[in-house]
Amino acid sequence: MTETWDAVVVGAGPAGLMAAEELGRAGYRVLVAEAKPSAARKFLMAGKSGLNLTKDDPFEQLIARYGEAADWLMPMIRLCDAQAVQDWARGLGSELFTGSTGRVFPVVMKASPLLRAWLARLDGFGAHVRTRWRWTGWEGSVLAFETPDGAKRIEARAVVLALGGASWARLGSDGGWVPLLLEKAVEFAPFKPANAGLLVDWSGFMALQFGQPLKGIALQAGPVSSRGEAVISERGLEGGGVYSVCAAVREGETLRMDLLPDLDMAEIVRRLSRPRGKASHTNHLRKVLKLGAARAAVLQEFGRPLPQDIQALARLIKALPVNHAGLRPMDEAISTAGGVCRDALDEGLMLKQIPGTFCAGEMLDWEAPTGGYLLTACLATGRWAGRAAAAYLASAATR
Repeated sequence: MTETWDAVVVGAGPAGLMAAEELGRAGYRVLVAEAKPSAARKFLMAGKSGLNLTKDDPFEQLIARYGEAADWLMPMIRLCDAQAVQDWARGLGSELFTGSTGRVFPVVMKASPLLRAWLARLDGFGAHVRTRWRWTGWEGSVLAFETPDGAKRIEARAVVLALGGASWARLGSDGGWVPLLLEKAVEFAPFKPANAGLLVDWSGFMALQFGQPLKGIALQAGPVSSRGEAVISERGLEGGGVYSVCAAVREGETLRMDLLPDLDMAEIVRRLSRPRGKASHTNHLRKVLKLGAARAAVLQEFGRPLPQDIQALARLIKALPVNHAGLRPMDEAISTAGGVCRDALDEGLMLKQIPGTFCAGEMLDWEAPTGGYLLTACLATGRWAGRAAAAYLASAATR
């Protein structure tokens, strides 16, 4: 037996739930099908360390963080910018605060209360969420699913696909949908890791620094720079500062670290020129530059043998080459680049090859750094696709 719905949303992450909210608000019967045992598992995982909803930046500054996709996403982000995301969360009963860097969090620092309120709102709109429903493609024009109760077929007048990227497969973003769209000749850009840590083959000397933060540094990869922190891990370097330059590193740019970004060359040279006395070279560096153990260790790791010439040493401190073995595997990345290409979609995010089927979220070909930008774009594209799907249904009803 085939069930019939006005709309089906495949994927119950932030983009899918936002699309379902828009369709439900417009009065349509909506089924949300989620492959995992519960909704929004990656969203909940992100909330374990404090749910960063958005970045409270002026719009022009916000949209610039989407790089090459900025002009494509601009109308969507404008509809669902940092202020709109905050208004939406407050509307669900979340009290928010903005940190010193402009990042916006719920006061409770968790995702679960917000998700519960969101699911309750969807239920109030008449949207039905079914879990452990894995989409397996089309049978003619009908959607096919594997469910705990066997194979199910769903007929819908509009479909929103919000299937995620290809990182954190255990939470649902496994990229398993790609062959289904390629069979329909949908243009697709191969997935690549984004917001990923760096693999570094450390010497044994670095073991004492595992788990230590690298504070007060700057990273530069080609035209991209970052003042965020990094953490020395057993496998390499992690943290927001590294993630911000990840895309440039992935594309082959040389990564350099400024260990003292608040000091210029002249000041570093002046300090290094102080009499050393009986102090060792290493202790002299620590004393006059106040590098601390972690930064001093990284300098030795990537820079030894350290030059004796003061000018050369100062240049090395300001632009230390980071010798790495590339990015962490894609499934360990926070997000992915690549996905359904812009040219495969119309202005409403409807697939040109499959009329009535829309796409949203990380399955689209865009990327952004961490810090609230990822979630903002997922919500924005979900809202955009949901409204476009509602408009499509309304238009079809008049034909």
